[in-house]
Amino acid sequence: MNLETYRPLGRSGLLVSPLALGTMTFGTLRLGLDEAGNRAVLDRYTELGGNFIDTADVYAGGRSEEMVGTFVAERRLRDRTVIASKSGFADGCGFHAGGNGARQVMASVDGSLGRLRTDFIDLYWVYIWDGLTPAEELLRTMTNLVTAGNIRY
Repeated sequence: MNLETYRPLGRSGLLVSPLALGTMTFGTLRLGLDEAGNRAVLDRYTELGGNFIDTADVYAGGRSEEMVGTFVAERRLRDRTVIASKSGFADGCGFHAGGNGARQVMASVDGSLGRLRTDFIDLYWVYIWDGLTPAEELLRTMTNLVTAGNIRY
């Protein structure tokens, strides 16, 4: 498979490789490789032309985003990498530890931006519906994040 045969991602205008690299196991030895192994996977993926990396705020407690952010920054790949992330799962205990409310989503995006060492996330979505937050609140929050330049889509 030629990873440099980029394809449009819906109507977003983003061009992505036909195979995204999922990083759910990055940052956890229990399920994946050590840091050197993960770096080797990222190196090989990008050497082959891959440009679409998927991560999330809860993968390995945020460590996956940190590893992706460090790799992309060190290799100076941000301008040619499409980074996808997501939120929605609880990241701790307590009433405000998860969900789709404005405060939680904005905090999740802010945390992801820091761990990913970037000013914006290309593709961002809600991993799981909390069943409580009104759709209008979530849509308004996502629109505000796009308008602010924190997320693109």
